[in-house]
Amino acid sequence: MDELQQMKSLTNYECSIEKCLNVIGGKWSFLVLRELFCGKRRFGELKSCIHGISPKSLAQTLRHLEENGIVVREAHATIPPTVEYDLTKKGHTLHDIIIEMKKWGTYWA
Repeated sequence: MDELQQMKSLTNYECSIEKCLNVIGGKWSFLVLRELFCGKRRFGELKSCIHGISPKSLAQTLRHLEENGIVVREAHATIPPTVEYDLTKKGHTLHDIIIEMKKWGTYWA
């Protein structure tokens, strides 16, 4: 492979990483995903498990993940209304990536 082909390949690779990060979102998304890998969670449960996140940031993160097909929001007709968040099939495919990031962070950070 010549140098130009290598550069094109690297550019495509970087573009794919950028696309992935755009779908996942910001720093809070990784912590929300970590919690949802354990199963469905309500807003309050997520809020109490993720230290330092504001209700506004959590709502924005969940909305972003839902819009990108990573999380599904399920509203139940109870009084008061109950809303649960869960991972979609697409969301579950991120599990191995997050595990590898955890390993890297344990070793290097």
